[in-house]
Amino acid sequence: LSSEASDITTSPFTLVFERAGVAFAAALMNAVILSAILSAGNSGLYASARMLYSMALDGKAPKIFARLNKRGVPMPAMLLTASVGLFGFLTAIIGQGSAYTWLLNVSGLSGFIAWVGIAVCHYKFRKAYIASGQDLANLPYKAPLFPLGPILAFVILIVVIAGQNYQAIVDGNLLQMASSYIGLPIFLLLWLGHWLATRKQPAVAIDPWTAKLN
Repeated sequence: LSSEASDITTSPFTLVFERAGVAFAAALMNAVILSAILSAGNSGLYASARMLYSMALDGKAPKIFARLNKRGVPMPAMLLTASVGLFGFLTAIIGQGSAYTWLLNVSGLSGFIAWVGIAVCHYKFRKAYIASGQDLANLPYKAPLFPLGPILAFVILIVVIAGQNYQAIVDGNLLQMASSYIGLPIFLLLWLGHWLATRKQPAVAIDPWTAKLN
């Protein structure tokens, strides 16, 4: 699949079709890729809008996002989600793509932070389950080698987060450090804002085993 051209952006799939003598190979692959992108964008828009709508119903997002139109579509949530997608597209052309790089780093790091939370929640769930006198045999699924799994996942994720751009730390490049780790302060600010907004709300006791309010 080696290309004689110095441009490494040539798709290997396009080269395969060209070598096979398929006409309009580049156009065909562009159509396939565009279809995949549109499908991913459509599913992402649907899932994100409904997630925001659900959060609004639970009081974890502004109530305006809990509104539905006559067809049962959460329009405010969908419009906000679409505007975020539009902003992400525009960042690709702002500052020669540097803004997109910052946004991509925020998104990527947020994924790792979310999985850190999942590992912690899994560990604490199992501990609380046993402490409440429940039998592990009643669980539909028991993670093997517990607690090794969540602990190992937690450690690996912390290492990955810390090593996002360790070279920038070694070189003392503050701009690259800020670009690579910008997701951490944003996450902490969001967490702090949520804590400040909900700290005075009365706690609701929920029995996690029967899913009934006490």
